[in-house]
Amino acid sequence: MLLSELIKHKIKVVFCDEKHNPQSELISYYGSHDTSAKIRTQIQWTREVKENVWTEIVAEKVKQQSEHLKKYELKVPADMLKQYIEEIELGDKTNREGHAAKVYFNALFGMDFSRSKDCAINAALNYGYGILLSCFNREVIANGYITKLGLFHNNMFNQFNLSSDLMEPFRILVDRIVVKNKPEKFDSEEKMNFIYMLEDEVMIDGKHQYISNAIKIYCTSIFDALNENDVSLIKFYEVI
Repeated sequence: MLLSELIKHKIKVVFCDEKHNPQSELISYYGSHDTSAKIRTQIQWTREVKENVWTEIVAEKVKQQSEHLKKYELKVPADMLKQYIEEIELGDKTNREGHAAKVYFNALFGMDFSRSKDCAINAALNYGYGILLSCFNREVIANGYITKLGLFHNNMFNQFNLSSDLMEPFRILVDRIVVKNKPEKFDSEEKMNFIYMLEDEVMIDGKHQYISNAIKIYCTSIFDALNENDVSLIKFYEVI
């Protein structure tokens, strides 16, 4: 009965594993009163509009990564990422995002660092990304769309392809926390660093907003851009 009432009030329930890492979540099948219409619209998004929106998302992510590197006076890799932005093609067919990620993480954590490495830094990154993914899943569902049908991500085993697409520029907010703390282990104490992450403020649409509110504004703007075929409607955040 409790879980049912939580769902009725659109409250996301996240279940954790034995190590207290986000593992699964409970989300409503029906996020809004016109869910069936929204899903029909989602299915009809053209390849062109999805590629246009995805290109904007990738460019913004790389831009945020470049700005983050500048904070630590890593000018050479930051400039390299700016060059990648200029080289991004429609739909990022040349995978500038992937090349940028390698440069970015190596600049922050060393040349021997890999995102597949079993270490405290990756554990922290994955934990923070998990929190973000949960927030984006909630917004996708609340807006009446389904998380499985993505713009770029299309893994048949990924239940959250669309959320994985939309969250990309926000990953840098997690990166900033991890770089600041540089954990040598990742237990409950290190997880506390992420507790108030969503209550930090960013600038979006000309106003200061909590990150949780910025995610709502951003997601709504993405859906507007997809439905109107107008990428100028997308509202990205700026770090204060």
